[in-house]
Amino acid sequence: MAKSRKRWWALTALAVAALVPVGGVLAGASDPERASGVARTGQGLVRGTVTADHLSFLGIPYAAAPVGELRWRSPQPAAAWSGVRDATRPGPGCAQLAGLPTDRPSVSEDCLYLNVTTPPTRRGGKPLPVVVWLHGGHFFLGQGDTWGGRTMAVGGDVVVVTVNYRLGPLGFLTRPDVGGSGNFGLEDQQAALRWVRANIAAFGGDPHNVTLAGQSAGATSVCTNLAAPDSAGLFHRAILQSNSCSTPLRTRRETAAGADALVAAVGCDGDAAGVATCLRGRSAQELIEAAGYPGQSAWEAGPVVGGPMLPVDPAEAVATGRFHRVPILIGVTRDEYRAQVWGMERTGMLCAPGQEMPCALTAEQHREQLGAAFGAQTSKVTARYPLASYGTPSEALSAAMTDFQYARPVLETAAQFSRYVPTFMYEFADREAPFFTETAPVSFPTGAYHTAELSYLFAVDYARPLSAAQQRLSAVLAGYWTTFAHHGDPNRRGLPSWTRFDARSGYVQRLATGPGGVGRTDFAREHQVAFWRSLPS
Repeated sequence: MAKSRKRWWALTALAVAALVPVGGVLAGASDPERASGVARTGQGLVRGTVTADHLSFLGIPYAAAPVGELRWRSPQPAAAWSGVRDATRPGPGCAQLAGLPTDRPSVSEDCLYLNVTTPPTRRGGKPLPVVVWLHGGHFFLGQGDTWGGRTMAVGGDVVVVTVNYRLGPLGFLTRPDVGGSGNFGLEDQQAALRWVRANIAAFGGDPHNVTLAGQSAGATSVCTNLAAPDSAGLFHRAILQSNSCSTPLRTRRETAAGADALVAAVGCDGDAAGVATCLRGRSAQELIEAAGYPGQSAWEAGPVVGGPMLPVDPAEAVATGRFHRVPILIGVTRDEYRAQVWGMERTGMLCAPGQEMPCALTAEQHREQLGAAFGAQTSKVTARYPLASYGTPSEALSAAMTDFQYARPVLETAAQFSRYVPTFMYEFADREAPFFTETAPVSFPTGAYHTAELSYLFAVDYARPLSAAQQRLSAVLAGYWTTFAHHGDPNRRGLPSWTRFDARSGYVQRLATGPGGVGRTDFAREHQVAFWRSLPS
């Protein structure tokens, strides 16, 4: 089925320092002094924004700008500065094309910045747990400052750190003549974690209690860091949202053809000065435009296995217990793939010539999509997910693809983790979750789509507001996530009980609004896991 999956993807992818008061530096600053909004990092002082219930520090450099000779090199320490650096505005995002409403285009390579959100006081005067957030975006979109840390910082008494890392061809180009690991974006994540270890105490955080969390490509990044030798000891719990560790990454050999195609696309193949010199002479904009969106070219962004940075594939590492053994919280949304079908509508790829957008997925296109994904097994999938059982072809396709691409792999990854470490699994199931504000009408219910849970965990400006019931669910989610950050277990007084996952019980916590909305769900049955296991791999 592997070749069929590749054809399907090509069709769908388009879719220790102290806080200081103003004017001075005090070692071991007290909580009243923290409220001044100035902190000392290893590179110098930063002044953030003070509000009634939290402090935020934006655009703090955690590494030197990877420009010039530092392009396609491991991240280097940021330079020190004199005076007090303004930390009230985010730094630029890493170079990327226009993407989702959560993202913004950029041509900047000076982008290795992070953002810190912290409560104004520490209850009991103790250092607070730290949540380091790795954004999603298929390794070619996204930036940290989209994800405001106030919800968890205020609701759960934690310090939240959101991170930019190199994307696309500037973050994941693997060629011997260019050199380096090819996993420069992942090396950036490690550099950010080392910055946290060295500096987070100045913001009230505990460098010995760090939770590494991410969604989608960010969850893949968490998987990779769980397997990467140099990430050992940099974090102490892990949260993986809407991705598993079960899909093997590409090897360096498997990326060669795509890298060659990218080199040719920017006119550097056969360059007399050498490919590496030619590539370094190309602008960030030229490189990201040549790479395009996933599925548009032979080159694809993402982590690569091989070499000292990532010697073992995360899929193998998790299956065999050769990962950094920390407590795990992992899960999916109920209707993950509806976001991808919306992407098909949004880009117009479902429209016939001359047809005005939005164009809904047709029954014929539904059959084509299933055929591209499942090949000889298409008839079995169609029989299991008949069009007549769903309101629209979009919902039927999404149900099958959610179960195949997300539900089964994440459930099986949770089972693998649970053999070695405490593991808790969830399903976010609010099918009325607010959708993006800047979007044309959608032809089908978007449900609990991919990324739907994020506006319940972060302060964001891209989604419609939460209702009163959804605000209560947001408090539950933030409570679970931050309690897990505190203790490695999401359970605490005032929240519904959440049973630890094991392969025998298969306990999955449903997270939804309404009476009984939070509690156990029969995840394997609802997502047809036995059926998917019956198909040839």
